[in-house]
Amino acid sequence: MPNVPWNKGRLTGQKRPLKPKDVWAIRVRLQLQHRARDLALFNLAIDSKLRGCDLVRLQVDDVCAGGRVRDRATIIQKKTGRPVQFEITEQTRAAIRAWLPEVEARNGRHLFPSRFRSQPHLSTRQYARIVHAWVESAGLDSSAYGTHSMRPLRANDGETSTPRSLALRAKERHDRRVHLIAFLPPLMYCSQVPR
Repeated sequence: MPNVPWNKGRLTGQKRPLKPKDVWAIRVRLQLQHRARDLALFNLAIDSKLRGCDLVRLQVDDVCAGGRVRDRATIIQKKTGRPVQFEITEQTRAAIRAWLPEVEARNGRHLFPSRFRSQPHLSTRQYARIVHAWVESAGLDSSAYGTHSMRPLRANDGETSTPRSLALRAKERHDRRVHLIAFLPPLMYCSQVPR
């Protein structure tokens, strides 16, 4: 019997980003089903564009201060060790406020606690299953989307591709100036490179 690869027939490689209409379809379904945790998780994933491992590790104190949900939050990324700041929209703040009483009833530090006592928060695997359920509920092929499908929306926020916006996006991805220069048009080497 020949050895069959584990991923034979599966879609491999980079997953597609969710389109704005798909984001709205998922958001409306979660609101209609009154799924407070999933709505807060989904909205935070879209707003923050965090990796799954950072999203599930969010603590209540990261997004709340003095009993109210913050407008902005800053966390240290697990993969890079660097701080990342993101804005929390009003819609997301409302979803978090609706979810907080359940978190506080469990005396949880983490915003998305696990049901198991041995784990303090949702696992990244459980988050991936939740994302696949969201995608399927919107009538999409769940094998074409994953947890990273929430992240690429940043480049699609209606921003035009001007040399300056391209330079800023390149700077987001590359912290060393040598790598940044490879992405910039030759005229931008001098003074237009954002610092």
